[in-house]
Amino acid sequence: MAGEDDGQDKTEEPTQKRLDDARKEGQVPRSRELGGAAMLGICVLILFASGGHLTATAGAWLDHALSLPREQVLRGDPVAHVGELLFGLFWPALPLMLAGALAGALAPLVLGGFNFSTKALAPKFSKMNPINGLKRVFGPEGLLETGKSVLRVSLILLVGVAVLNAQLPELISLVNEPLPRAAAHGGRMALTLLAALTGALIFVAIIDAPLQLWNHRRQLKMTRKQLMDEFKESEGSPELKARVRRVQQEIANRRMMEAVPTADAILVNPTHYAVAIVYDGQKMRAPKVVAKGVDLIALTIRELGEKHKVPIVEAPPLARALYRECELDQEIPVRLYAAVAQVLGFVYQLKHWRRHGGSQPRPPRIEVEDSPEKTPSTPDKDA
Repeated sequence: MAGEDDGQDKTEEPTQKRLDDARKEGQVPRSRELGGAAMLGICVLILFASGGHLTATAGAWLDHALSLPREQVLRGDPVAHVGELLFGLFWPALPLMLAGALAGALAPLVLGGFNFSTKALAPKFSKMNPINGLKRVFGPEGLLETGKSVLRVSLILLVGVAVLNAQLPELISLVNEPLPRAAAHGGRMALTLLAALTGALIFVAIIDAPLQLWNHRRQLKMTRKQLMDEFKESEGSPELKARVRRVQQEIANRRMMEAVPTADAILVNPTHYAVAIVYDGQKMRAPKVVAKGVDLIALTIRELGEKHKVPIVEAPPLARALYRECELDQEIPVRLYAAVAQVLGFVYQLKHWRRHGGSQPRPPRIEVEDSPEKTPSTPDKDA
C-alpha cells in the first residue's frame, strides 16, 4: 500500500479508511529498539529487585563449577557433568529469561497495538525485485535504519568504554579476592555495566518510537487524486466530504493568494471584507474578481496587497456587493460597472501621480445599494 504512486506528490494526511486498510495488510508502526530496550530493562530491574540474590546464586554456581575435583569430573561422564552444571544455572535464570522475553514481545505493541494479518505473511514478489531492494536500502527507510544502527552502536561503545574505564581499578583488584567474593563482586560490576547499556538503548528507543510513528504516516500519505478516488469509492462518507471540502478550500485560497499581487485594486470594508479585482481592456469584457474573503482571509489579502503595492480602496458597500455577488474568476455584474469604473479610474490616476507627481487624486465616494441576490455578470445578448 505504501508503494502506491500516481505520479503526484503525496501531500494529504491519510484518511481513517487508509489507516484501517493498512492495518488489515499488517502495516502498523513498530519499534524494534523499543523491544530490545524493554527486554534488557526488565532483566536489569529484576536483578536489582532481587537484592543480589541472583548474582550471588550465579557466583555460587561458578565457584562450584570451578572447584570440582579433576578426578570426579574424569571419573564420570564429562558431558553429564556439564549438563548438570548448566541445569543448575537454568532454573534460577528461567524467570529472568521468561520476563525478558515477554517484555521484548509486548513492548513493540505499544505503538501499533496487537495486529495479526495473514496478508503480512503472504509472499510479496515486489520485495524480490532487486531494484525495489536497492530503493529500500538507499531510500528514506534505509537511511533511517542506518542512522539508528550507527547511533545504537556508537552509544553502546561510548557507554561501555566509559563504565569499564571507571571500573578498571576494581577489575584489577578482583584477582586478589577469593573466588566466591570475586564472583559476587564481578556480578555487581556486570550489573552496573548492563544498567548503563540499558539506559543507552532506552535513549535510542525514545528517539525511534516517534520516528516510526512519523514514518508510518508518511508512507501512507495520499495524493489529491487518491483522496478523490477514495471519496468516490466510499460513496461520500461525512469524514471524506469534510476532507474534500477542506482540500478544495485550501486550493482555492492558495490560488487566490497567488492572484493578489497581479490585481489592479483591492476593495475593503475596511476590515471585514476584501475583494481583489483585475481588468485588462484588451482581453476582458469586464473586470474580474480574482480574490475575496472575510475576516482573517480579508486581512491576509490586504497584507499581501500592501506587500506588493497593490492600491487598496475603502469602499464598504461595493466591497460587500462584490463579495456576495461574484465568484472567483467571474466578471462583475452589470449593475456594478459604474462603481468599479470609478475605482479603476482612481487607481490609474493614483499610479500616474506616483510616477509623475502633481496633485494627489482623492478617493471617490462610491454609493452602491447592497443586494443579497446575485445579478448576471454580463449583459443579456438580447438587451
